[in-house]
Amino acid sequence: MTILGLMSGTSLDGIDLALCRISGSAYQVLAATTVPYTDHWRQRLASLEHSSALDYAKAHVELGHLYGKVINEFLSDKSVVVDAIASHGHTIFHQPHLGLTTQIGDPDAIAAATGIQVVGNFRTLDVALGGQGAPLVPIGDELLFPHYDACLNLGGIANISYRADNLRVAFDICPCNMALNRLAAQLGQLYDPEGSIARRGIFNEKLNETLENIEYYSIAHPKSLGKEWFLSDFWPMVEASSLTAEDLLCTVTHHIARQIAHVVLHQNIASMLITGGGTHNAYLIELLSALLPSVEITVPDDLTINYKEAIVFAFLGYLRLTSQVNTLASVTGARCDSIGGTISGILPH
Repeated sequence: MTILGLMSGTSLDGIDLALCRISGSAYQVLAATTVPYTDHWRQRLASLEHSSALDYAKAHVELGHLYGKVINEFLSDKSVVVDAIASHGHTIFHQPHLGLTTQIGDPDAIAAATGIQVVGNFRTLDVALGGQGAPLVPIGDELLFPHYDACLNLGGIANISYRADNLRVAFDICPCNMALNRLAAQLGQLYDPEGSIARRGIFNEKLNETLENIEYYSIAHPKSLGKEWFLSDFWPMVEASSLTAEDLLCTVTHHIARQIAHVVLHQNIASMLITGGGTHNAYLIELLSALLPSVEITVPDDLTINYKEAIVFAFLGYLRLTSQVNTLASVTGARCDSIGGTISGILPH
């Protein structure tokens, strides 16, 4: 089955597209690309949670049509029949304790623009079943990347999955690029290239101790993070500091590495695969390596680093279309495993 995975992460880097051929637990990436958001869309998505219901509804539909346009351009020079599109969408609200999670980018709009059936809304069934609705990638870690004790994703949020007591366990650890990119923006940068700005800064132990006392870190899994938590619980502590942007980047980068290392050291993890945009942050990887000297850390090829989540969402779509479990209760805390995702735009031929 040939499925196009589409992912838009909380760091607002852009739209990740991965065209995959999937059979069982084997996959082949036929093509992949990232389409950056325009400044207009980046600003719109960054502030949408404060907009009116009408603005939210319009953004949902218009982003779906944008995704459709991007997909059509991506596929225009490829002579392959695509069976389905698996779209994560872009998360605006994630509050599973209130029984809700919302990802915009209307799947029906995508289907109308492309003429291809779309699997979307992957998270909502799990939340309805009492789960966190996140992370969802661990089923891919379990079946596509089984040779590693743990898989760490350094995206807008750092999350990890590993096996414990013969079950796959996963949860969000702490903010990652969501915080680092926001700090880099204060210096007129979209991100901190290779962590070079953080490397120039001075680590501040006082701020780090303040951040380490955040309540979320002491809560047992299953647990997950959203932008709302970041803005209410994490960012105000950073913003209240009088440190320079360079020192803040340095301190937050150290904080991220320490939180990840704390989790890894409390598990019997001997090998770990690291992917996501934060993998390109050489300073962060150096800090992690120094804190985890006994862990064999694998930084894979750029294709896997940049597109693992889009690849896994293509796989989630494959599992949904073949009526196989794609959401693990051991990860999310739901009442049971489930087959998440709604199918949109099945058009007659």
